[in-house]
Amino acid sequence: MLNKIVKGITKSRDEQRRAELLRKLMRKEAEIGGQLFGPVAKGGRREFFCLDEHTWVWHEEWVDKQAVRQVKTTRYDVRPDRILKSQNGHYSHVEKDEVIRLHEAAKIYRDRVREEVYSGV
Repeated sequence: MLNKIVKGITKSRDEQRRAELLRKLMRKEAEIGGQLFGPVAKGGRREFFCLDEHTWVWHEEWVDKQAVRQVKTTRYDVRPDRILKSQNGHYSHVEKDEVIRLHEAAKIYRDRVREEVYSGV
């Protein structure tokens, strides 16, 4: 009985460690992705990352000229025949120029993340 409890606790700790590691890796990837588009304004935050094999996320926070914090999150849903963009619950199709820019950003992101995060793995 005690052995079963210890195994359960150990398994739970391993799962917690694994989940925390994944969160840290995703935060690091998002940070790297946010740097691809130039410097972030003081007091701001920018993230760009691959959430899963079909979803890319761009998140940006900044303080506008009236000192009001602004937030914008854009999600790109990559489908076999098109890419949909969602901003504030509003969906639209992504036009060709934006598809090209997203594709280029994804390639640079992949290369930098591979080099800066996973090169020693």
